[in-house]
Amino acid sequence: MRQRLTAEFLGTFALVFVGTGAIVVNDVTGAVTHVGISLTFGLVVLALIHSLGDVSGAHFNPAVTLAFAFARRFSFRDAVPYIVVQCAGAILASTCLRLMFPENERLGGTIPRGSALQSFGLELLLSAFLMFVILNSTTGANEKGLAVGIVVGSVIALEALFAGPICGASMNPARSLGPAIISGQWDSLWIYLLAPTFGMLLAVPACCCVQSSNCCTSEETSP
Repeated sequence: MRQRLTAEFLGTFALVFVGTGAIVVNDVTGAVTHVGISLTFGLVVLALIHSLGDVSGAHFNPAVTLAFAFARRFSFRDAVPYIVVQCAGAILASTCLRLMFPENERLGGTIPRGSALQSFGLELLLSAFLMFVILNSTTGANEKGLAVGIVVGSVIALEALFAGPICGASMNPARSLGPAIISGQWDSLWIYLLAPTFGMLLAVPACCCVQSSNCCTSEETSP
């Protein structure tokens, strides 16, 4: 468990530091661009799944952990410490970015471009689709492999490409929590805590409808 929690902590740290770091660097230089930011998120997830998937399952996302638990691919008992270290890794990553870029206001935080309802709906559907792909492209909560990394990383990049300018395309409560806490920008945080969680939980029954023999196991399992 110590190794698994360390992997989740380091993986979430890397995801938030690299992903939101790309946003911060783009704010400073304008050189990364929206396409570059989207690809950065996708590529870092690909690398992390390939390197840490067989250690912790490479969740790096509290909503993913909860969805795996509800799909009975992961133990509810282990879900709580996973979520704690994921959030801690995200907060540390945003702290490091604050120290490096003290003048940046939001540290890559997610904010709605339009109405709160619009962003909530987008985050809900984006998260549901992402988790649906994860559940249907993996056999458990413990996955490692280039193919899985490419599939999941590509979906994240795809969703960030088309929805990022409107809602931020977080799909990850920890990814939004870290910048919000360190920057003090709390206004819309509830969207990015609730919508990804509900969306990924909705993916579980959807997966069971198309993969009844493989999606939800009869017993809780841990990586």
